[in-house]
Amino acid sequence: MSTASTHVLDAARGLPAAGLTVALGTRQAVTDADGRIAWGEVTPGRHVLTFAVGDWFGAQDRETFFGQVVLDVVLGPDHTHVALLLSPFAYTTYRGS
Repeated sequence: MSTASTHVLDAARGLPAAGLTVALGTRQAVTDADGRIAWGEVTPGRHVLTFAVGDWFGAQDRETFFGQVVLDVVLGPDHTHVALLLSPFAYTTYRGS
């Protein structure tokens, strides 16, 4: 078994994206005050992460281009950290440490 974590930053405001719902396959969690989710143990291999960014921006009465950000990723045999830098009209992602 491996482990996985997620970190979402609101790049437009320079703050963590707290309270954002994220699904890892059928598992669902909400980012903490630092914009993080520790998923714990996961099976290595291909997984889909779905970030509910439209709802998150909408709750803040902010306009956005995206309803969801969907990432199809391959989680490694050890720990995989998936970072998402988010703004209302653009995003980038990378495998962190």
